[in-house]
Amino acid sequence: MPAVTVEDTTTLPRVPLPAPGTVRRRTRSVTTAPSGLEGEGFPVRRAFAGVDLRDLDPFVHTDQMGEVEYAPGEPRGTSWHPHRGFETVTYTIDGTFEHADSHGGGGTISNGDTQWMTAGGGVLHVERPPEHLVRSGGLFHGLQLWVDLPRARKWVEPRYQDLRADVSVLLASPDAGAFLRVIAGDVGGHRGPGSTCTPMAMVHATVSAGTTLDLPWDPSFNALVHVLSGAGSVGVDGAPVRAGRLAVLGPGDTVTVHGAVHQESRTPALDVVVLGGRPIREPIAVHGPFVMDSRQEVLDAVADFSAGRLGAVPAQHVPHAAVRGGSGR
Repeated sequence: MPAVTVEDTTTLPRVPLPAPGTVRRRTRSVTTAPSGLEGEGFPVRRAFAGVDLRDLDPFVHTDQMGEVEYAPGEPRGTSWHPHRGFETVTYTIDGTFEHADSHGGGGTISNGDTQWMTAGGGVLHVERPPEHLVRSGGLFHGLQLWVDLPRARKWVEPRYQDLRADVSVLLASPDAGAFLRVIAGDVGGHRGPGSTCTPMAMVHATVSAGTTLDLPWDPSFNALVHVLSGAGSVGVDGAPVRAGRLAVLGPGDTVTVHGAVHQESRTPALDVVVLGGRPIREPIAVHGPFVMDSRQEVLDAVADFSAGRLGAVPAQHVPHAAVRGGSGR
């Protein structure tokens, strides 16, 4: 799991020790993500499945894509598909993905890069492995997160942020036993590069075996811990977690994550993505790739897509432009 790595975490800035009176968050629930297939057939784990949207707010959906070792000819992506009313955050940990949208955004992301797309009023989008990876096969692992937009920003002009791995803010825990990659939000006074429409934070943390991370967390945000690999515990109550599990935490100032002393040989540390945001607390209607405030707005989005009002596939992508609806990510 390369993403961004450093040889010596002791050289990094540290997150502060918890202040006196800090409230460490307790675990409210732990769920296990079911597995499925997305797009043209790449495997995903849906970490939010079975969790009440009120506990997730402002987040709507997430897929852990892979971790999978493709044989030659096996890598898969998505067809062109629409989005409206939210943001997609695609974080590539291992491997390479190409992406494009109908507003001119796009490029290639790999090993720690993040593609942040604000769909707003509507956009067409495609994600797939490059041709050379399809021919050769190889490892792929990533995460895609859907972030709701408040009613006042549902219809903003689509935009795109290309966040290269080297712009992530790198931090360490006070004892340097945990390595943090801050993608968005403020963590202990250190702000990640992602510009967010909805106040939120996103951190990829690698917690060494036997190490405890006390992560400063905005008390106005909710807190979710998704385990990518390894084993350990979450919360001041020490709820056990392992790969594929999601912990929802209660209120407080600090998120506590502990790496188990004994790890599997192929995953020597606990890797987690910590998410949090300020709840929007507005009505929500989700259908496939549309996240709106009402059923009528969803129906309008479907009609607009069918009528071609969500954009057109750029000319250079027409040979691959088998545009279809559905729940493409």
